Amino acid sequence: MSTIIYPSPIFGPVHSRRLGVSLGVNLMPGDGKVCSFDCVYCECGFNADFRPKEKRPTRDEVRQCLTDVLRQRHEQGQPLDVITFAGNGEPTGHPDFAAIIGDTIEVRDRYFPEAKVSVLSNATFIHRQDVREALMRVDNNIQKLDTVDADYINRVDRPVSPAYNVQDVVNDLCQFNGHVIIQTMFMDGTMADGTDVSNTSEHFLKPWIEALQRIRPQQVMIYTIDRETPATGLRKATPDVLNAIRDRVEREAGVPCQASY
Repeated sequence: MSTIIYPSPIFGPVHSRRLGVSLGVNLMPGDGKVCSFDCVYCECGFNADFRPKEKRPTRDEVRQCLTDVLRQRHEQGQPLDVITFAGNGEPTGHPDFAAIIGDTIEVRDRYFPEAKVSVLSNATFIHRQDVREALMRVDNNIQKLDTVDADYINRVDRPVSPAYNVQDVVNDLCQFNGHVIIQTMFMDGTMADGTDVSNTSEHFLKPWIEALQRIRPQQVMIYTIDRETPATGLRKATPDVLNAIRDRVEREAGVPCQASY
């Protein structure tokens, strides 16, 4: 199994399918994975297989490293489209997440004022007011919502906390008042233990679109598997399926939708 463990606190830049030239910020340890989900499709592998020994980077370490990299890229005339919080786990779980966002915006404005700040999140900490307020400050507040089916989430996204409730998450997503981008993974297949991972049928689509109608996001990003997954038996959703879902989102929810294959 091939997995990707990102350096910390800065990695890349990488060429994102959805965001362009993206400099990554990893607020988790650089030698393992710390995440509030344990998705069967995660490119970083399963949580239990990559327990870190290092600590998370501190706020000061993130600020200094980001400053050094942005200053160098600015001096060398290297392009940058976006600064993206992602990496080996859930970035909003860092205890200083809100302060780090403030630092990042300040440093971004100094060296690359045209670059966007993006956060890729699984929405497990958006019940916290400080996290929501920080996310309201970023350009691209990208929150995962693979489905609103609780059984599917427990099988595929596998939240670590037994208190996770997808309906509560939808309610919290509504509090962004439209300043949110919903990101959804669509796929097909059956894992080796018989677990069905397909979420492209009407059973999943209708309530998911109804949730989008409530959330009223500025955009929806749908995508499918792009790299090797820790679980076997997963298959990409086809371009035809993704295009049909995209068109339906735009028609029924009235929201721009981007499909990535």
